[in-house]
Amino acid sequence: MNRVILSGRLTKDPEVRYTDAGMSIASFSLAADRKFKTNDGVTADFINCKAFKQTAEFIEKYFHRGDGIELEGRIQTGSYTNKDGVKVYTTDVMVDNVEFPKGKAAGEQAQTNRPDPGKAKNNEFMNIPDGVEDEGMPFN
Repeated sequence: MNRVILSGRLTKDPEVRYTDAGMSIASFSLAADRKFKTNDGVTADFINCKAFKQTAEFIEKYFHRGDGIELEGRIQTGSYTNKDGVKVYTTDVMVDNVEFPKGKAAGEQAQTNRPDPGKAKNNEFMNIPDGVEDEGMPFN
């Protein structure tokens, strides 16, 4: 099975182009941190990615240089002969799904939108109308 899940940051804005048939293709590079630093100081891998159709348009609209991104796809290898007659080998991730990262900043934002239960005011709780039997309540 050929599946890959990556989390990283865009190294530059995605480049989007359209085929003659109108299909959108987004090309971008993802910097994915390595767990450990190598002897030559490398701390990240730079992975070329391609997305198509609605996924490409979503990436173009919502992701820019430096933004975090999480994606799922498959690895595809290929080759071509350049103008100097040299065979060039390629490795790209063909993106199927993208998500916004669920990192520390997203968690902090979610926390600021929640009321603090220790500081709750009486009007923050739902009033139970008269006539409702408390036997059906799940917290008895």
